[in-house]
Parts: sequence; C-alpha cells; structure tokens
Amino acid sequence: MDQAPGSPDQSRAAHGLPSCYRHPGRETGISCTRCERPICPECMVSASVGFQCPDCVRAGSGTGHAAAASAPRTIAGATLTSGDPRLVTKILIGLNLAVFLAVLADEAQVFSELVLIGQWPAPPHPAVVGVADGQWYRLLTSMFLHSEIWHIAFNLLGLWWLGGPLEAALGRIRYLALYLLSGLAGSAFVYLLADPTATTLGASGAVWGLLGATGVLLRRLNYDMRPVIGLLVVNLIFTFNPWVGISWQAHIGGLIAGIVIAYAMVHAPRERRALVQYGTCALVLLAVIVTVVLRTLSLT
Repeated sequence: MDQAPGSPDQSRAAHGLPSCYRHPGRETGISCTRCERPICPECMVSASVGFQCPDCVRAGSGTGHAAAASAPRTIAGATLTSGDPRLVTKILIGLNLAVFLAVLADEAQVFSELVLIGQWPAPPHPAVVGVADGQWYRLLTSMFLHSEIWHIAFNLLGLWWLGGPLEAALGRIRYLALYLLSGLAGSAFVYLLADPTATTLGASGAVWGLLGATGVLLRRLNYDMRPVIGLLVVNLIFTFNPWVGISWQAHIGGLIAGIVIAYAMVHAPRERRALVQYGTCALVLLAVIVTVVLRTLSLT
C-alpha cells in the first residue's frame, strides 16, 4: 500500500534523520507536536509545548483576540508571515549588487565616499576624510562595498546560504537587526584594531555574524554541529592567512556580535522575550558607539 505524501515514514531517510515534509532532502531531528511530521527550522513554529508545522498552526488557529494571542510564531518569537521567506535576504543581496555596479561605473568616486577608513593619509585629502573626522556612516556603507567579482561572489553566496534559514527562524526584523549589527561590529573592530589609514570594505563582517548565529541556532535545536564547526575552521584558516590579505578584525567582530545577538534571540525567556532580544541589540549598538568614540579620541 502506498504511503500518503509527507508522512513521517516516507520522509525518513534510510540511513539517518528524517527529512522535512515540506522540504525533501533537509534532514531534521524535530517533529511537529501535533501531527509528528518532521520539520526543519524554516517550517517550525513555536508552540506552548515544542514546535508545530505551518499546516497544523493554520488548521488550529481561531479568530479575534484569541487568534491574535496565539498567532503562529518562529523560534525567536516573531510572528509567522506569509510570502517570500527570503525577502530580506534578497533585498540585501540586491543592495550589495547595486553598489557593486556603482563601483564599476565610477570606482574612484564611490570608493572615496563609502569605503571604511579611519584617517586619510597625510597630507589631508581636500575632499575625502574618514571616520575619525566624523564620517561615521562609513562604518555602514563599507558593508555594501566590494571591489572584485570573487569578493562579492563569496560574500553573497554566504549570505544566501546562511541568511534564508536564519530569516525564517528569527523573523524579518530580528534577522535584519542581526545582519546590520554584526556588520557594524565588524567595522568597529576594524576601526579599533587596524591601521587607521588602511581602507576596508565588504559584507564579510555581517556574513560572519550570520555564521555565528547559525551555530547558536543549530545548538538550540540540538542539530549536528560538525558541519558549521568545520566551515568556521576553514574560514578561520583563510582569515588568518597572511598571504590572502583578509581583514580578520571585521570577521572576528562580526562573529562575536552574531553569537551574542543570536543567543539572546533564541534563548530569551518567553515572558521577557522582546526586552531581552532588543535590549541585547541595543547593548551591542552601544558597544559599537563606545568603541568608535574611544578610538576617535585616540586619533584626534
């Protein structure tokens, strides 16, 4: 007798964990508490006990105030939204590509206005100054700036692979906060520890924040940590290779911020979830501001 599509037995791989009933091929150790079908992080919805699949959530939702109170939520407490689960990730990729095309069209002008630099080498350039001169926006704009095709390709591939599951698990607003704050933390580390006259650019600080957050999420869900640990080790080897010329400060700063923010996102107690999550984001932003202020005072 044929099994119904999406049944637990049919989706179980013969050699290991079952596959998500909505995404065949994605192994998972989590099952819906109502129908017991296997679900991946993108599909799981936080319930009063365990997690439920989107189908069971929709089938069990009511109307009015009761429905609003029990609205389906992600593991981080964000309201489950319909539509493209990678919307923010696609927008971020589009912004990076748009700036890259602007660089190709007018490289000198774009670089001079957006690149991260602490102080312009003496004698002062008449039009270009740095973060130490008050242009703090460079900490943000440099996150969307790439100079080589391989540079943007690696960063955007990492953003696509890591960003989609995180956006689904955290919700769009929390995910965007994670990305931007990780990138800013990477820029702040560069400004603090690198040569202030050196130019730095790229989304790698933000992407490393997503990498750290992925590790925290997998640990929270009791998934196998070996793949993300292996990826982290390989990237650390390249980061600290003196012949590659990678800004290790941006990577480490983004990684630390991503781990801290993601831990608050997925481990915050339900009754104080928003306070812990957004309070942690505010503290990370405050740490970035304090770092930039102290470094600026040391350079001026």
